[in-house]
Amino acid sequence: MPTPSASRDHAPTVAVIGGGQLARMLAEPAAALGVPLRLLAEAPGVSAAQVIPDHEVGDYRDLTTLRLVTDGCEVVTFDHEHVPTEHLHALEADGIAVRPGPEALVHAQDKGVMREALARLGVPCPRNLVVETPEEVSAFGFPCVLKTTRGGYDGKGVWFVESEADAVAPFAQAEESGVRILAEERVDFRRELSALVARSPSGQVAAWPVVASEQREGICREVIAPAPDLDPELAVEAQQIAMTLAGALGVVGVLAVELFETTDGRVLVNELAMRPHNTGHWTQDGAVTSQFENHLRAVLDLPLGAPDARAPWTVMVNILGPTGPVDDAAAGGAAGGGTVGRLYDGYPHALARDPRIRVHLYGKELRPGRKVGHVNAYGDDLEDCLARARHAAAWFAGELGDESE
Repeated sequence: MPTPSASRDHAPTVAVIGGGQLARMLAEPAAALGVPLRLLAEAPGVSAAQVIPDHEVGDYRDLTTLRLVTDGCEVVTFDHEHVPTEHLHALEADGIAVRPGPEALVHAQDKGVMREALARLGVPCPRNLVVETPEEVSAFGFPCVLKTTRGGYDGKGVWFVESEADAVAPFAQAEESGVRILAEERVDFRRELSALVARSPSGQVAAWPVVASEQREGICREVIAPAPDLDPELAVEAQQIAMTLAGALGVVGVLAVELFETTDGRVLVNELAMRPHNTGHWTQDGAVTSQFENHLRAVLDLPLGAPDARAPWTVMVNILGPTGPVDDAAAGGAAGGGTVGRLYDGYPHALARDPRIRVHLYGKELRPGRKVGHVNAYGDDLEDCLARARHAAAWFAGELGDESE
């Protein structure tokens, strides 16, 4: 546990790089803790800039901009993992506590580096190999999955390939962006799991229940906490993997470990994220301490809060922008028109129908398939929670009309 610090006349300011919804959702626990946030936003009016008054607009790839934003801050943390590693080392040299630090963060920035670390630590993961040509992919074996080692997210930079011909386009794209290609076996899995932990510089760790996530077209659609019918020994193994990686890689803050539960009863690590994560949004309403509050506590080296679930079940369903034209009148104007305001119009129905539902909107304009919010439902009955959360999310997304109950 951290030792008591000398008295101070102000709370330390935390700089947050990146203005997306993860930074936005840090604002509420920061206000409750009395911790000032300073934001580097990529554009005016982005999600987090709407709720964090102390912000600058600039490019996170520019060291001068990073130094301007972090000046006077004691800690810097992140909404994404894309800040250049050399800039993070420079900030550390300036005396800023970078959390997670560059030595840890590189494992979330580069899938090749991550896979090498997992192999070194003996952590189970899919068979993989960094490849340089389509011919090497053939030698690796089909079918397989190709991934760019850097820059991929939400299904971008990922290809499912069946033949050498399928592998040509990924290499052309990788050559343009100057990144390597990682080949991985296509795993026969039952479902995807996620193990979230928070770790402080003092070494304290808090582990939330292992959850099941449903991914479609590379995008997380819904999360169930805890994962239904998960073998208790497998749940413990998943949590132990996450805690082991957090300690061995020196992670400070939240670490999300995405895993495959295979059809033969194993868990394999798929991806790492060193920040609050979509599969942890359920914790805002379903856990004693949310991932966002514990991330702030961790980067400030404060004692971590309890990660225990508040109810037997919590379901999180993402609200996505419509994939096609939406009638403005449908769902009370809940979607369509490309404006944030139309999402707000979904509240009268959703909140009146279910006063216990919890809705979180991100202040984003509607675009096809874009995450613009999420709904949490908790209770004693899983099927009831699923139905309530799915209905509310569908209503906001404009997928239901006025005839829906």
